[in-house]
Amino acid sequence: MKTNSKHLGLVTKKFNDFFLVDIKTQEKYGNSDKFLCKVRKSINFKDQLIYVGDAVFIENIDLKRKRALITSLKKRKNLLVRPSVANVSNIYITFSVEEPKLNLSQVNRFLISAESMGVEVSLVLTKCDLISDTRRFFLINKFEKWGYQAITLNLEKSDHFNNLIVELKQKECSIFMGPSGVGKTTLLNMIIPGLQNSTAPVSNKIKRGKNTTRNVELFSISNQSYIVDTPGFNMQPLNVDIRLLPSLYSEINKQLIDEKMNCKFRNCLHLNDEGCNLNKSFERYSFYKDMIESSKSHYFQNQED
Repeated sequence: MKTNSKHLGLVTKKFNDFFLVDIKTQEKYGNSDKFLCKVRKSINFKDQLIYVGDAVFIENIDLKRKRALITSLKKRKNLLVRPSVANVSNIYITFSVEEPKLNLSQVNRFLISAESMGVEVSLVLTKCDLISDTRRFFLINKFEKWGYQAITLNLEKSDHFNNLIVELKQKECSIFMGPSGVGKTTLLNMIIPGLQNSTAPVSNKIKRGKNTTRNVELFSISNQSYIVDTPGFNMQPLNVDIRLLPSLYSEINKQLIDEKMNCKFRNCLHLNDEGCNLNKSFERYSFYKDMIESSKSHYFQNQED
């Protein structure tokens, strides 16, 4: 049975020249809401690449064989580069507190990279069963000063995990990002029972996790909510306009917006600039300073090239 009607769908998986698409009018097709699709050639001629997470229109729907044709692509809200995922609404930066040990500089880079996407950013701390409650509350307080309500996960306390599930089901498309070995795949296996992606222990030699995830794929966790696992070490390349970098730090943004702090010059980068009125006593200022200096060096290097 075929239909020529046009329907909106969501790309949940990509492999070779095929795409797995969830049709959004699920009430009409019941259990046949997933279709294996190819792309109309005219899309390729327009150099419109399709990624997991893209909203697409499909036609020539074959209900029996669950096949269809992608005929057009909706304008996307955003696109992650590594891994390639479109239309992410929430990024959960995920780090373990131990095994591997928490690296604050690395956490900061992940957070700022995520903030540059213009989406809602959250921080998840895994393996909290390996530290004391005193240490956990210390970290919660630390990251609150950074501007984040850290979600702490202890596999021995189900309420921590259940609260995360409730939150995820209220989001549109969430993605866990973080270095290998912090428990992203294990976490996804818990969120989606039966998925059972392969996991591997942290390497004793290098103290890093072994990359065991291979494919980018969206999974439905409620009628309107999806989650995507990301393969391996997945930090976005941080190519941010140096003038926008201050706004990505909540400690600076709070002073600029909430406290209406004004420096002498509008383009102040808050280093040793003349007339800078920024209170630089916050913990992440050293990270901010290093990122500004690095960005300036990269900018001038490109100018010379």
